[in-house]
Amino acid sequence: MLDIKLIRNNPEILEKALKSRGIDFSLQELLNLDLEVRKYQTESQNLSSVRNKLSKDIGVLKAQKQDATALMEQVSSTKATEDALVSKTKELEDKIKNILASIPNIPNVDVPVGDETHNKEVKKYGEIKSLNFQPKEHFELGENLKMMDFNKATAMSGSRFVILKSELAQLERALANFMLDVHVQENGYKEHAVPVLLNEEALFNTGQLPKFKEDLFKTTDNKWLISTTEIPLTNIVAGDTINYNDLPLRYTGLSLCFRSEAGSTGRDTKGMLRQHQFYKVELVSISSPEESFNELEYMLLSAEKILQKLEIPYRVMLLSSQDMGFTAAKTYDIEVWLPGQNKYREISSCSNCTDFQARRMNTKILQENSKNVLVHTLNGSGVAVGRALIAVMENYQQEDGSILIPKVLIPYMNGKTSIKSH
Repeated sequence: MLDIKLIRNNPEILEKALKSRGIDFSLQELLNLDLEVRKYQTESQNLSSVRNKLSKDIGVLKAQKQDATALMEQVSSTKATEDALVSKTKELEDKIKNILASIPNIPNVDVPVGDETHNKEVKKYGEIKSLNFQPKEHFELGENLKMMDFNKATAMSGSRFVILKSELAQLERALANFMLDVHVQENGYKEHAVPVLLNEEALFNTGQLPKFKEDLFKTTDNKWLISTTEIPLTNIVAGDTINYNDLPLRYTGLSLCFRSEAGSTGRDTKGMLRQHQFYKVELVSISSPEESFNELEYMLLSAEKILQKLEIPYRVMLLSSQDMGFTAAKTYDIEVWLPGQNKYREISSCSNCTDFQARRMNTKILQENSKNVLVHTLNGSGVAVGRALIAVMENYQQEDGSILIPKVLIPYMNGKTSIKSH
């Protein structure tokens, strides 16, 4: 959520930011509501001062054993007017909060302006191998191995679910454990096991609500299934005041994530690129404002390290203003090469949300000789486990349909070096 003071004092900044995001939004209603709130607040404060003075006068009259009835009636009347103003102010503040909750973060100055065609490639890693056979997509490989069953999953759960069997199920688990080990032992993130059912406030704090309600699953007792592990990991510090010297805080965790894919009708309907249920290893950083963009670079390198160790080609894209997520001020996407599709596909997004989430969570930094300021929050996939499985399958496939195991995963696969049809 943005700071109303920033909008009040520099409306042109937000107007420019919204225009860069391709959003047609009039600030006038918001500014008018803000002006009205401040007017009511001033009137309420003045009435409170009057009431306090009258109360003192009443005390003097009573001490002199004089009649204070008229003044007491005036206090009562003033209090009623003051209460009405407070109530009206609260009503208007709620309207302002609802409007602010619908406004995305302001893109950083180095973010390209435009739609996804303006995304900027910033680096590439690895050589795309030239195969002497026609590569298959992951679902063809998995079904031929009889270790990936979409039909049975659809029968029991509907579309966009899969059952992994035998070595492919083991490979998915191996990937998750490998990622966690790298992030904890080499990158310095602290592992957390987190809930996947959260209340509405937690999802509001990180910006999933109210904006992305249609993409979420809700239970009958008003809990929400998480769409990303970012939500519980970031909410660990909700409402906290953190010592400056303890920053950055770096968290990682593996969990199931759930998405309705409401806006993905007709897209990636085959295979497991876009599932309702999937595992993801997430990275979250809580940073000081002055270090948050350096922390974003560190997070990006941490996610890249996973693919480098797996020896899978990828590229890094700096997303444009209209392709970034709602809460992000700057985002890098890591896109992994998939031979079966003959294209790069996203496997991780690393974003700096600046103080956008922290303002919703009221998470601050305790600094000596300075007023408390809001932290900056960052999040990134470190990486999506299912998509990593797809990348390994397609990049390590052999002409006979078998799949070689990347060297770093062999210890996690009990020494197996390949997956073959039984």
